[in-house]
This record gives sequence, structure tokens and C-alpha cells, in this order.
Amino acid sequence: MNFNSHSDMVVAIAVALVNVLTPGERRGRPYQVPEGEQRREAVAEAVRARREVTDEEAAELAGYAPDLRVVFEAVAAGDLDHAAGTLNRLLVDTRARPHLSHHDGEPWHVHFHGTDGTFGGDYAASCATGLAIVLGSELHDRLGVCTADRCDRVYVDVSRNGTRRFCSTACQNRVKTAAFRART
Repeated sequence: MNFNSHSDMVVAIAVALVNVLTPGERRGRPYQVPEGEQRREAVAEAVRARREVTDEEAAELAGYAPDLRVVFEAVAAGDLDHAAGTLNRLLVDTRARPHLSHHDGEPWHVHFHGTDGTFGGDYAASCATGLAIVLGSELHDRLGVCTADRCDRVYVDVSRNGTRRFCSTACQNRVKTAAFRART
């Protein structure tokens, strides 16, 4: 039984936001953040929105995504102090504060943001709180950055043994194929 399904969901949303809203490399190719309608659609998909996301809302979340990325990079580098400092600043900046909510026919559940925030600020507060819960647990090393060559996408390792190293099976397969070719 999982009593932290909301935490798990917002950590997954943080991963999705970082991966779509920060430039870098993805699966061996340069990755540029989409603009306009593509960015709105990518954000809506990342946050599992039930409505269209505006340019302003997508831009606000894009402003928080680099800080969320810093958390994953700091954990991957073993710098938990830097990750915690970044999260503490995000928690203050987004005015994160948990409260129980009952809406849309759902049972009572915890939201990690206030009732008077913005779309982007509320999601950022939720992501920061979810990541803080992970960082404050013995499972903090489950946050990572892909170790494949030419990929810097982030992930959360939810596997049983906690040995994930790649953001996707595509990157894992690229690494295995390259190793095979190097041996033959």
C-alpha cells in the first residue's frame, strides 16, 4: 500500500517539467525547450492538466524548472546540502504550505500549496515539497541524472533494487549497443 501517492505524483511531475523545460541533451541529441503551442502542450502533459495551459503559465513553470534541475544534479553529485538549500529557497519562494483539499469528486487529499497561488507557483510548490520529502528520506539517492553519453535528462528511480542509471530504456540501449560494438 502506498500512502504517499500524491508525493509520488508531484515528484514524477517535477521530472517531467525538468525534462521538457530545460535545454541540454536528450538521448544523444541536443534538446531545445519547445516554444509557443508546443511548450504549452508539453507543460499540460507534464502536469497532467485537465485544461489548456496559457503561455504565461508555461513561462512561469519554465522559470522554476532550472531550480528543480539543480536539485537532481546536486543529488547525483552527492551534494545534498546544495540540493536542500535549493529546495528550501523554492519552498519559500513558492509559499508552499500543505492543506487538505476536496474537489472534483475526489476524496480528501493533501495539496502542497496554498489556495491563492498561481498555476505555475502552485505546481512548483508541490514539486519542491515532493522533492523535499524524497530528499529528507533514506531514498534521496533515487533522484538522478542520466549517465548515458550526451544525455542529461533526469529521473526518479522507483525500481525495487534502486540501481537505475538512465532516464529511459532508449538511453540504456544506446549504452549497451555502444559497449557491444566496442567489444566486437
